[in-house]
Amino acid sequence: MAGVEDTYYEYLKRQHYLATHMELTDGNVINVLNELLPYIEADGGWLEFVEIDYLPEGAFVKVRLGGACETCAMSSITLKQGIEKRLMAEFDELQGVIQVL
Repeated sequence: MAGVEDTYYEYLKRQHYLATHMELTDGNVINVLNELLPYIEADGGWLEFVEIDYLPEGAFVKVRLGGACETCAMSSITLKQGIEKRLMAEFDELQGVIQVL
């Protein structure tokens, strides 16, 4: 009977993980970025998803910031403390966000 309980427990753990974590896909990343877009646009900037890059160190999301963000001294903080923090909270396997020009 213990084997059945262990299997059910593992099943419940997996279901909990799936319910609380998103799969790292282009569509899911774009959905999260779209949640941040109004804040970036409010300051005259724009945000573009470029790609997910799978490197030996892990997965990285590449984004492009434009508009007022191009010349803003705070854009690196927006990238790390805003965009990267939000994406890494949603996707466990994500190692970081890279800004591309």
